Amino acid sequence: MLLGLGDIVKNDFRFKHAEGNSAAHIKSTLVGCSVTVPVKDGKIALGRWQGIYFCEFDGARKRKVWVLVNK
Repeated sequence: MLLGLGDIVKNDFRFKHAEGNSAAHIKSTLVGCSVTVPVKDGKIALGRWQGIYFCEFDGARKRKVWVLVNK
């Protein structure tokens, strides 16, 4: 994923952000910032080749992950 997105969005992108992290914002917009996951019998119900990845495009930092379970 990171290699593919790196090919699409270069760090020298024309749009300039004050913090210098324009590419990270664009990658985040392309990938999205949330996911809805089905749960069956108390387990995440993903397909054989599906997975959930947490991607940080702006360098290592502490983040919080929020999980909301609706019944």
